[in-house]
Amino acid sequence: MKKIILLIAIVFFTSNLSAQEKSINLFSVPLSNPISPGKLVIDQISGSINVAAYEGKEVVVKASFGSEKHHYKEKNNREGMKRIEGSSLNIGAEEKNNVVHIINEQWNKITNLDVKVPKNFSLKLSTVNDGNISVKGVNGEMEISNVNGEITLESVSGSASTDTVNGDIKVEFNSIDSDANMAFSSLNGDVEIIFPSSLKADVKAKSDMGEIFTDFDMQVVVNKPEVNKNSSSGTYKVKLEQWVRGKINGGGPEMLFKTFNGDILIKSK
Repeated sequence: MKKIILLIAIVFFTSNLSAQEKSINLFSVPLSNPISPGKLVIDQISGSINVAAYEGKEVVVKASFGSEKHHYKEKNNREGMKRIEGSSLNIGAEEKNNVVHIINEQWNKITNLDVKVPKNFSLKLSTVNDGNISVKGVNGEMEISNVNGEITLESVSGSASTDTVNGDIKVEFNSIDSDANMAFSSLNGDVEIIFPSSLKADVKAKSDMGEIFTDFDMQVVVNKPEVNKNSSSGTYKVKLEQWVRGKINGGGPEMLFKTFNGDILIKSK
């Protein structure tokens, strides 16, 4: 299988550029096998990630830029010299066996990535600061992680595992993989997941500082204490976890919903 490496380096632009010039088409990445499903992997330090499905057969990448993170005083003119605003990029992509890995090594500039992928594509996306993650219209297995921002999946199909530290999670499924376990977790934020009405699932949900809501007819299972007896040490432990457990449409794969400070909404469409 072929392996493609693309590197972009745009060196300088002056500080009087217009807002329109801070958005740029970076590159398109062809797939080794365009008729087969692929996978997109993005790990970045800061900035948003927006992924949308389209009818093409390549991965198309565009970027827009936020302000730089300067490590000096803004008014430091270096003896009257004019400062040239740096826009050096260090963004690349590698493709092998239909897996496209976008490498964004920017550390001094918030870079927002807008990516178009074929509809049947799996995703592994993560960002840490100053950005949200959104996905629209993709069909595949999705693993999405954010530390300080929201996660929004709109009109997606397949399966998803999402977690964020500070931000809401909202997922709307058109259809789901009927055999896939899924998990949706936030530390500070609401978790709102919209499933097809035909969902079959074993639900495990917990909100420490919020409430749990659903419009499904869910059969709630009574929690039983977990007993752990150690004969060698003579200890006997009893633990009762504050999880809500239930079955939707007779049960199925496990669906885990968790937030510490927020509400959980399990909705049907």
